[in-house]
Amino acid sequence: MYITRRLKNIILERWNDRKVIIITGPRQVGKTTLIREICESKGEYLFLNGDESSTQSILRNLSKTKWQSIIGKYKIVFIDEAQRIENIGLGVKILYDQIPDVKVILSGSSSIDLNSKIKEPLTGRKWEFHLYPISWQEWVQQINYVNAYGDLENRLIYGMYPEVVWHDADKKEILTELSGSYLYKDLLEYDGIRNPKLLTDLLKALAFQVGNEVSYNELAQLLQVDRATIEKYIDLLEKTFVIFKLQALNNNQRNEIKNSRKIYFYDNGIRNAIIQNFNPLSLRNDVGALWENFLIAERIKKNDYDKSNSFQHFWRNYSGQEIDFIETKNGSLHAYEFKWSEKRKVKIPNAFQKLYPDCPFSVISSKDFDGFLL
Repeated sequence: MYITRRLKNIILERWNDRKVIIITGPRQVGKTTLIREICESKGEYLFLNGDESSTQSILRNLSKTKWQSIIGKYKIVFIDEAQRIENIGLGVKILYDQIPDVKVILSGSSSIDLNSKIKEPLTGRKWEFHLYPISWQEWVQQINYVNAYGDLENRLIYGMYPEVVWHDADKKEILTELSGSYLYKDLLEYDGIRNPKLLTDLLKALAFQVGNEVSYNELAQLLQVDRATIEKYIDLLEKTFVIFKLQALNNNQRNEIKNSRKIYFYDNGIRNAIIQNFNPLSLRNDVGALWENFLIAERIKKNDYDKSNSFQHFWRNYSGQEIDFIETKNGSLHAYEFKWSEKRKVKIPNAFQKLYPDCPFSVISSKDFDGFLL
């Protein structure tokens, strides 16, 4: 199955200027497939795989002369998993500055040291893009709205990774493998990770807390490590695009909780694989958490691809009133509450309405989420 990715046209719009194109995203979301497709449409290209030790060796100590011998006749160079190559940012800077008729594309599955290795040396010379697991918009375009809606429960349980979608019969095995060491390959090889078991235990704890506020102190106590270690591991999991944080809305209003966060997974399937729960929705007690995680992750994909200059938060006060999702754009707020079922009417909390009387409030259920994601 071939799925047209929204990022393709976004990249093609930037292709004809000289800047280096950098595409980041988790492993196995289709970065290599997408870039190869784009490169093939533009002519012959040189492919260099940063995961291979031979490529890592070849691309050491780069100079103009060495680049010329490596490139030969090619006018397009694609370096996959570039973050694994020592000093690759400086090397590509030489290529960009001294061989101006060559187009360079880099991919990276981890932002651990990505800024210092790639982004900073290429300041002013690059366009950056992020590829996610398949988005709901892409899925609807692929199989049409009626079929996509009928497939919604599967997507809440098994997620949107391309291989999972393509190979339905093997989806559990694929997710189990993905959620293991492969997804964290870069992280496990990083010097800061000295306890792989702690990593898996932390992920499991976070998976069970989706939709709830996360206390680093409580996690540290549960896992019997110090808070600084928890903070470091969560930061690294963000940099390998496994999880993301949602911070509490902080407008310095009285009684608002400010220094708190919730943590979500970029993909429901990965979250469910971590806790090894692929039960149907009718047998689960976490449907609300799955729906919330799905909607927020999909909204982030949509906003990024749309180049929407927006910020995401949740809201809660010390009286226990809360709102699942707050989006701010151009100084305006929009509040959202997520409910899988429409059985009961949901009202905006009085305290929030007093603080933000002009803020629109919407309830997003499984029956009317089109406008939120499409």
